[in-house]
Amino acid sequence: MAKCAFIGLGVMGFPMAGHLKAKGHEVMVYNRTAARAEAWIAKHGGKRGATPAEAATGAEFGFVCVGNDHDVRSVLHGPTGALAGLARGTVLVDHTTASAELAREIAEKAQGQGVHFLDAPVSGGQAGAEKGMLTVMVGGESEAFERTKPVIDSYARACVLMGAHGSGQLAKMVNQICIAGLLQGLSEGMNFAARAGLDGAKLIETISKGAAQSWQMENRALTMLAGKFDFGFAVDWMRKDLSICLAEAKRNGARLPATALVDQFYAQVQARGGGRWDTSSLMHLLVND
Repeated sequence: MAKCAFIGLGVMGFPMAGHLKAKGHEVMVYNRTAARAEAWIAKHGGKRGATPAEAATGAEFGFVCVGNDHDVRSVLHGPTGALAGLARGTVLVDHTTASAELAREIAEKAQGQGVHFLDAPVSGGQAGAEKGMLTVMVGGESEAFERTKPVIDSYARACVLMGAHGSGQLAKMVNQICIAGLLQGLSEGMNFAARAGLDGAKLIETISKGAAQSWQMENRALTMLAGKFDFGFAVDWMRKDLSICLAEAKRNGARLPATALVDQFYAQVQARGGGRWDTSSLMHLLVND
């Protein structure tokens, strides 16, 4: 069993850290809102650090799961940051969906003080985190990955090394690009079905057995038809992720015309007050045009 620090107890980090504790690992947590950390301790046990550095002191593995590039820097750097607490030879894992540029920046900083680094964004949403069934895309050195994978497996159904530092984040960008286009197509299909008078439940039961099948179809199609969007992965976070994808595409020359269009559709959802709605709320623009 490993000594772990877990920094960031949001909708994803809270259950992920809980799975570590449930698997028998020693876990010390840190969250910017102390009450959230206290709630985690009340549920799972463990200890709370007053700063990221305190939480990371003595840990073999330091895990971070926060909001964006700025948040990652704020909990890693400086005298109270996690890097100040991690000793040589330990492994720092960033589960935040962030830029590949940031991953390479942190890797260089960590390596300068003898700490191994893995960028390891996740897919599977809150439900996947709660069930311990996340997909983890990792960038970094193979030796650090092999050492860390058994610990990550506490909350993952798949954990794959994609390549060098930054590759995990690049893989997550592909994931979000695919989801954006898929959800727009699913929204258009479900709106078409409703206007055509088809039985939505029977339709999904049928076409989900064929080539149109997807996780989004099986888990979101019926709620989309019911106009229910107050759950799941928020539009605000999806736009953050897509902005990372579009910025990276400018650097590598990839064309993302559909992604850019869907991003603007999400901007319209935000304008309707749906920033915290599930990403399947693209349907709202079609039903309420």
